[in-house]
Amino acid sequence: MGKLWNTVWALLRKYRRFIVYAFYGTLAALLNIVCYWLLYEKAGLGNTPSTVLAYLAAMFFAFVTNKFLVFESRDAHGAAFWREAASFFACRLLTGALDVLIMYLAVDRMGWNGVLWKLVSNVAVTVLNYVASRFFIFKKKL
Repeated sequence: MGKLWNTVWALLRKYRRFIVYAFYGTLAALLNIVCYWLLYEKAGLGNTPSTVLAYLAAMFFAFVTNKFLVFESRDAHGAAFWREAASFFACRLLTGALDVLIMYLAVDRMGWNGVLWKLVSNVAVTVLNYVASRFFIFKKKL
């Protein structure tokens, strides 16, 4: 049992950042989907405005959790903070445009289920966001 525990512990340490990202990424995706559902299905707002507003809510949540909890960037002031923030939001605006495009094509043009496609879109966007955050935005200085 000790060897198994050591192996599991080593894997958890090795993939800790990805596991924590997956946890907070899932929370951000849920926030995105729930906001979209509330705005689109319950409030009757259009698909594109619902997509944009839901994405913005998730984006601000993701910045705080990615910066401080996932990638543990402690730069909270000055040029380093603003560089990370600008990079993060520029990247997220690009992937947000992809989210809007997917939702527009799937829901407005094809007439498919909005909540289901919001989930599909979130998977694609989350993978792209992880790569950008991990390797470009919050990269550790050597």
